[in-house]
Order: sequence, then structure tokens, then C-alpha cells
Amino acid sequence: MALASERQIDTDYVRPLRRILVGVLAVVLLLVFLVWRIDSPRVESFRMAVIDRIVPSFDWALAPVTQVAALAEDFRSYARIMEQNQQLRRELQQMRAWREAALQLEQRNAELLDLNQVRLDPQLTHVTGVVMADSGSPFRKSVLLNVGTRDGVVDGWAVMDGLGLAGRIAGVGTRTSRVVLLTDSASAVPVIVQPSGQRAMLTGDNSAFPILDFVEDPDDLRPGDRVVSSDDGGVFPAGLLVGEVVMTRDRRLRVRLAADYGRLEFLRVLRSRPMEEITSTGDLILPPDLTQDSVDTMPQTPDATAPDGAPQAPVLPPVIVDPGLAPIPDAARSDG
Repeated sequence: MALASERQIDTDYVRPLRRILVGVLAVVLLLVFLVWRIDSPRVESFRMAVIDRIVPSFDWALAPVTQVAALAEDFRSYARIMEQNQQLRRELQQMRAWREAALQLEQRNAELLDLNQVRLDPQLTHVTGVVMADSGSPFRKSVLLNVGTRDGVVDGWAVMDGLGLAGRIAGVGTRTSRVVLLTDSASAVPVIVQPSGQRAMLTGDNSAFPILDFVEDPDDLRPGDRVVSSDDGGVFPAGLLVGEVVMTRDRRLRVRLAADYGRLEFLRVLRSRPMEEITSTGDLILPPDLTQDSVDTMPQTPDATAPDGAPQAPVLPPVIVDPGLAPIPDAARSDG
């Protein structure tokens, strides 16, 4: 009975007290809400005074939250650093592989040049010009440069941008020159397709992908094959990068040019000298002491294949050449 009475007393006191506390808390929250929502200068001053008075004293309570937030931010930063570190390690490994491959290729190239005794042309220099204007015609693909005869530019020289062959000089003035691009319909450039080594003709048709014509064996070409310039006809220096082979939907071979025609700001005009023409036949064709008069006076032997009355070719005596590439005189042969 005593325990029951004590529980009854506790229930009678606790329930009203709980209700009073809940009511007071609701009233306080309502007052705070009203104070925070009232738009009045005096209330605003009161709010600022309360904030200045209460908030600084809660720094000790906010310190753990601040530390946890800083720790989480440091952890995310550490995760990003680890990811970047792994990416840099992979890129460094790839760069080491590329560096090793470049060194091997450079060494191999030097060995091949030494074995072949290749003589590089020291006069293949260039002069850089600024693209001043574009023709803007759908039937003409050309640009103007601010270099001309005063800079030593000659008609027909090759023109490149920073990546590959762009065209050739077709018209030179004192201060300007016109460049006909490879995409122009009047452009035809001899090229070589690597690695097959086939020779072809790159013909422009006013499109972004010139046509690859006169290919010896089109079945040996694959998309992605490298196309370089050829020195056939003495138009361009050999080995200049032109682009790569692509195949259109109609199974026609075209070339994706390496030059960036969308951003032609500077072009390099390659100075190239014309090929030296050889006019002499050399001493191995005819001996020095054998003149045309002696050839005319040589006896002629009948030729069964020659028709009647046709002139017959003279029979030349055999010329024996020693290892020194000099003809042996007739007297020396008779002594032998």
C-alpha cells in the first residue's frame, strides 16, 4: 500500500510538471520565432545584442564540430592527392616507356644514317609568314602571306604549318605571296604512302579530305597509313608529313591532312633549291680516245633483223674496265 501511494504521488506531481515544462518550451520557441520574424529596428537591435552575447560563449561547443569538419575535409583532400599521385605514377611510367622507345629510335636512326652515309641538305631552311587573308571562295582554297620576294620567297616552294604540309607558293609579290592549299581543286602533289612505299597523287577537290589517285595497288593500303611528300618532279622536298589515309563510305581513298586548316595563323615557307641537272654522260659510256669520227669509220656487220636498205649500227669494240673504274688502253690489251 505504501509503494502504491508513493507511485500515485509521483504521478500526480510529475505529469503536471511535465506539462508545465512543455508549455514553457513551446512559449519560448514561439517567442523566439516571433522575435526572429518581426521586421523592426528595435527588434533587430535586440536580436543582434542577443547574438553578440550568446554566440561567442558557444565556441567551446562548436569546437568539436569544427574539428570533425576539418578532419573530413583533410581526408577528402588526402584521397584526392592519393588519386593524383597514382595517376602521375602511371603517366610517369608511360613517359619512361616512350622515352626509352624514342632513345632506341634515335639510336637506330643514327645508325641507319651512318650506314647509308646520308647527307642532309643544310639549305632546307624556312621563313615564317603571317596569314593575312583567306580567299573565301568555295572554288578556290588559298591564303595570303606577308612574305614575298623581299624575303627571298620563290614561286613553287612548299608551305607547312606546325604539323604538316599545307600547300605551295603560287604567286609571289614584293611583300605578299599566295599559297594554294592542298585542298584546292588545282592542287596535285606526288606523295608516298608508308609503310607500303607506294607512290600516288594527292588531288584536291575543294573538300577537307583530298583524293588519293593513281595508287599502284589500293588493296595494300589501310586506313591510318602515313602519307608523306615525294620529290618526284622536284615540286616538294621528300619526307614532309602530309597526313594519313582514310576510306570513305563509297570505298574511295582519301587523306586526312595533318595541317590544321581551321587555325592557319602562321605558315612556314621552306627554302629549297632546284635539283642539279646532270648533262655529261661520263667517261664509262665511251672511252676518252673514241670520238664520233672513229665510230662512223668503224666497219659494220650485217644484221639479220635489219630490213634491206636500213642503216646498220656500228659494232663497238668491248671496253674492259678495271677495279679503278678506268678504261684499259688498247696498247695494254695488245701487250697482254
